[in-house]
Amino acid sequence: MIQHVWEVAQASKRVAQTLVATDDSAIFDAVEGFGGQAVMTSPEFESGSDRVAWVAKQAGAQADSIVINLQGDEPLLAPEALDGLIQVLEENPEAQMATLAVKKHSESELHNPNVVKVVLDRSGEALYFSRAPLKSGPDFFFKHVGVYAFRFGALETFCRLESSALERVERLEQLRALQNGFTIQVIPIAEDTVAVDIPGDVGLVEQALKMRSEGRHP
Repeated sequence: MIQHVWEVAQASKRVAQTLVATDDSAIFDAVEGFGGQAVMTSPEFESGSDRVAWVAKQAGAQADSIVINLQGDEPLLAPEALDGLIQVLEENPEAQMATLAVKKHSESELHNPNVVKVVLDRSGEALYFSRAPLKSGPDFFFKHVGVYAFRFGALETFCRLESSALERVERLEQLRALQNGFTIQVIPIAEDTVAVDIPGDVGLVEQALKMRSEGRHP
């Protein structure tokens, strides 16, 4: 799966460098085995954001550099989605963070706590994220797709902040950013992804990857 995610990043037109940050030697070896570049990190990092910030600093990131936190559980993400995240930060110098969302109509997903919902203001910035049902209209909601782009200076600041009350309640670290005044621009994407959030998602992702390899739409 990690190779598929690597290939998504490599296919992006705007991503200049792709590094896999991991504290697992098996993942490190797998990445090196298919020709990717991996970086071993400390197992003491509490989150993926901490790990990405450390690796970006080692790679020479500057305060205004754009860093994307793309987790290894998003093999079906379109490369164009990464391009959109980078573009919105390039075109909005004051923007600190950007993430993705897709419009959904499924009642079962709306009430599924493993599906994170986000509501937006009129300018497309995030107002709130929740695992609880959170509609944006009478018959739709926005499902959050957990891929983030940061300006490196904002990422470093974010990682120094203490966990917030809402973050602990919802188990969503992006709420730490909102509670501390960060702006998060949300980029709508047309097609949903299938991330591996629970063991049962693995089969769904494998099926979707097989259909894609056969030229069929998942």
